[in-house]
Amino acid sequence: MKLSQDARFATVCIHAGQQPDPSTGAIITPIFQTATYVQEELGKHKGFEYARTQNPTRAALEANLAAIEGGRAAFAFASGMSAISAIVARLATGDHVIVTDNTYGGTFRLFDKVLTRYGLTFSFVDTSAPAEIERALTRATKLLFLETPTNPVLRLTDIGRAAELAHRHGALVVVDNTFASPCLQRPIALGADLVVHSTTKYLNGHSDSVGGVVIATRDEDIEWLRFIQNSAGAILSPFDSWLVLRGTKTLALRMAQHSANGLALAEFLKGHPKVRRVLYPGLLDHPQHELARRQMPHGWGGMLAFEVGSFAEARQVLNRFRLMALAESLGGVETLVCHPASMTHASVPAERRAAIGLSDSLIRISAGIEDIEDLKDDLRQALAAGD
Repeated sequence: MKLSQDARFATVCIHAGQQPDPSTGAIITPIFQTATYVQEELGKHKGFEYARTQNPTRAALEANLAAIEGGRAAFAFASGMSAISAIVARLATGDHVIVTDNTYGGTFRLFDKVLTRYGLTFSFVDTSAPAEIERALTRATKLLFLETPTNPVLRLTDIGRAAELAHRHGALVVVDNTFASPCLQRPIALGADLVVHSTTKYLNGHSDSVGGVVIATRDEDIEWLRFIQNSAGAILSPFDSWLVLRGTKTLALRMAQHSANGLALAEFLKGHPKVRRVLYPGLLDHPQHELARRQMPHGWGGMLAFEVGSFAEARQVLNRFRLMALAESLGGVETLVCHPASMTHASVPAERRAAIGLSDSLIRISAGIEDIEDLKDDLRQALAAGD
């Protein structure tokens, strides 16, 4: 089977990087669960020497994800955080990084609590405002790290405009595309140099694998990522690689349903008397709705958040869900709810959470692909707390 260069997105998801197994004809890439490979003679092998360095299942996934994101190469890691760590490991003491202020709590923790010990400096700014990016740029700035839409307040950054500013100052642009997925947003086409994902989320889509990936476009970045992946060894296992390959085959279908359910739940919540505020890029009153229409032309995803009156009310609501599961993570076929202030963003100081609009009454929903009426029923009864 040969994939046409003109193949469309859903076809690329299913076929890129994969060929029937030459020994059996199996249409699904096998799980090559091996630690090493026998060499035919000294210095002669079949392209595989040691499983940390190369694995056929992981190689198939990496080729698949590179094609899906429109990059030249991809590198799969044991988690989203190890993928981010591989990118920033290229920086040196004295280098400066600009980061979206409402970034994931784990990213904030890595940057602020770990990497500052090695002489790196970080400026957390509102990257939705180009003037804030420009103001933060210095001669030492080597990286602009964008998260868009942000977790959990769903703020967007204009990737094209941000990339233009960063490139003018010689800085690389990294986009964490986890919340949108490549189905809905294509950062490389908009000017990004590197794209990172937690494959745990939408790419895998079934809440049964933890992993991360970096997709690269430039020779020097590809060379470094290949080197650091082998040197540091935080690789994705063959089985997890196989699980993500299974997940990307249905990515286009799943994202269409995630987006439909996300919008329907946002509209339902917007009309509920107990809800103070709803955050979802697909709503007409979202402050960046027009940017969302341009930058995410195929849907706005399954991530949304809403506020009730207080932490006590949020706790009541969260404890009443029956169908929606109270759990960290996102992007699976089942709907998950969480309290970011005490769960995903607990490592972010309270004053910083307040500054980025993450209140103690905020509830985040990762809309799954269940029947929308069942999801509405569960929200309805959960919000009836205290009635």
